[in-house]
Amino acid sequence: MVGMAFLAITRRVPSPHVFSRASGDVQCVYVVPEARDAGLGAVLIDAVLGLAAELELERVAVHSSQRAVSAYERAGFVVSPLLLQVRPGSPARQ
Repeated sequence: MVGMAFLAITRRVPSPHVFSRASGDVQCVYVVPEARDAGLGAVLIDAVLGLAAELELERVAVHSSQRAVSAYERAGFVVSPLLLQVRPGSPARQ
């Protein structure tokens, strides 16, 4: 094995117009160091997105390493100004 990808699927609450909803989160796309820079990461990302399309997910998000940002951007990922996050227990929450 030289690479792997994981897509976490999360059911979402129903909306007034759509009862069954789900979104995805790319948890991991990994290629062993000796096989990097040959396009395998792109193949794995495309496979994950293909699965997401088959499952009719509303969206797919990823928390990327700096090294992989450009690979995700080439696959169509964009920065979302509406995505907010917090670390539980951070000073702002105390």
